[in-house]
Amino acid sequence: MTAFAGQFELPRIDRVISGPRALDRLAGELDRLGARRIVVVTGRTLGASALLDRTLAPIRDRCAAVFTGSRQHVPASSVAELVGLVRQRQADGLVSFGGGSPIDTAKLAVQAGLASGKRMPHVAIPTTLSAGEFTSVAGITDDETRIKRAVHDPRLAPHVVITDPAVTLDTPAWLWAASGVRALDHAVESLYSNRHHPMSDATAEKGLSLLLEYLPKSVAVDAPDVLDHRAQCQLAAWMAVHGMTNAGFGLSHALGHQIGPRWNVAHGITSCITLPHAMRFMARLAPERFAPIAAACGVPFEPGAAAAGASACADLIAGFIAQLGLPMRLRDAGVPPEEIGQVAAVVHGLMEDAGIVGRPVAVEEIEGLLREAF
Repeated sequence: MTAFAGQFELPRIDRVISGPRALDRLAGELDRLGARRIVVVTGRTLGASALLDRTLAPIRDRCAAVFTGSRQHVPASSVAELVGLVRQRQADGLVSFGGGSPIDTAKLAVQAGLASGKRMPHVAIPTTLSAGEFTSVAGITDDETRIKRAVHDPRLAPHVVITDPAVTLDTPAWLWAASGVRALDHAVESLYSNRHHPMSDATAEKGLSLLLEYLPKSVAVDAPDVLDHRAQCQLAAWMAVHGMTNAGFGLSHALGHQIGPRWNVAHGITSCITLPHAMRFMARLAPERFAPIAAACGVPFEPGAAAAGASACADLIAGFIAQLGLPMRLRDAGVPPEEIGQVAAVVHGLMEDAGIVGRPVAVEEIEGLLREAF
């Protein structure tokens, strides 16, 4: 048998509504979902913004509360606070507004209600390119240990995602660019995963090429055609993450999930730091898997000289991140070198089986990679 055999799991998203003025559809979607008493989930900065006021204006009559307690890396305590508020206000729906943290916080509140057999309606309005709104995975961090773990259930995905480029214009330039690198990370690590799937290979390759073309153009909000450039990036982020649940988390993600909460480093920045090093590791281990990455990057790739092509892809991505002016070393993020060994041990203990990388990764290899990144 030559056709692909395997399983591909789809998140339970009803629809994705995209483009300028897509936000005008919010009230109608809440009506369709039967959500009459909603809690809006966001962070402190957006929670005090005029942008949130404008977003809520058409649905103010059904807003039971605004939760501004979502925090970076989603500490478990913030999820508990949201669940308590939802119950107190007898809410029947959630609207998450912001980046990956409020979206994951809302997804985990949905999970809390699944035990009762009810999946609470959830509409996600992203303002970054982290793309958590398109997945059925949510990350949650233990407040005491600062260790982050992933929760997976197809029902965690929002019912509706609204990607309106206009609501991203107030996102800080560094955050927009860093979350775009996070999207690059999704594409690359799903493409070279040992669990890659032909369906998501096609979307990840296209998403990667779109990000390489449009992310630099999209950073300056006063640039011509910025709304089109940001809409292209939003589409690319969706395409890039499409196969991530099935492909599993590669080395860059595994490292970022622990670097971020331990030292309070934004996940987009962790990808800026770890992705080039993870790519070089994989280029040595499995260079033949880089063919679609090379195609998206415009890098020559000969099967007989796969190592050279794979290494060139890693160098190109490193150069791309550098032009965005984002931190690319652990020392630039304030990471103390004496704790690197501890993090390597945590990552080694939490990494999924060898089906992703292709073989077990030794703790010494992880520590070596981190020290290269320092």
